[in-house]
Amino acid sequence: MTTMDYDRHCAEVADQLGLLRATLAGADLSATVPTCPDWTLGELARHTGGAVRWAERLVGTRATGVVAEDEVPDIRGPEGDDPAALDAWLAETAELAMKTLPGARADTAVWSWAEPQNAGFWARRMTHEVAIHRADAAIAAGVPYEVAADVAADAIDEWLDIVRYVQRADPEDSAAELRGAGRSIHLHATDAPAGLNAEWVIEFGEDGFSWRRGHEKATVALRGPLTEVLLAFYRRRSLDGGAVEVLGERGLLEFWLERASFG
Repeated sequence: MTTMDYDRHCAEVADQLGLLRATLAGADLSATVPTCPDWTLGELARHTGGAVRWAERLVGTRATGVVAEDEVPDIRGPEGDDPAALDAWLAETAELAMKTLPGARADTAVWSWAEPQNAGFWARRMTHEVAIHRADAAIAAGVPYEVAADVAADAIDEWLDIVRYVQRADPEDSAAELRGAGRSIHLHATDAPAGLNAEWVIEFGEDGFSWRRGHEKATVALRGPLTEVLLAFYRRRSLDGGAVEVLGERGLLEFWLERASFG
């Protein structure tokens, strides 16, 4: 399920990379990223650009199987933390994406590690790969983070789709534990623009969980501005930071946050 079309996702990949470049401008690229503590800010940027280049290669070659990173030109980006070199590489990455992704259709067959196996998966995945890592960069750089409401809502949809897929596909993943009938989570954005349904209901069952957009009473609710709900649900913000509120059985929400993953 997605409320954004393929063309919009394609455009957002490049737009999000542009916003990432703006976030990095003047930042200390050697600083540790608090939300991804194994990376410096420069490493985060190279990871993000490399992910887009890998997806671009998959779509551009209409890959029928996984493509090794060594087969993707300049996937690792410039060595060192020269800001100008990194910025130029990210700009080139955006240009590559905008040249390749619109040349396919959403339903163009392309290998992916989840569902669906098409170009639409990659345009959507890279939109949110960059948007969330841009939040990581903003937190590390100490600058504000904003994201369009429909992009934030689609990011929550996609995250739920991915965790549900992993639960079905990998019984060894911690997502498999997200089950147990009679429990539910409600996500409620308090500032959604008119016409955007930015509420979600996640219901646990004996065989796993299901989700839908909607407003219903639940075991626990996570409530706040849409961007903050997104960041808390993606474990980028603490539940205790003051931007969101938790109503009901907090332990269930923490249970979800500890186990929701895609590998």
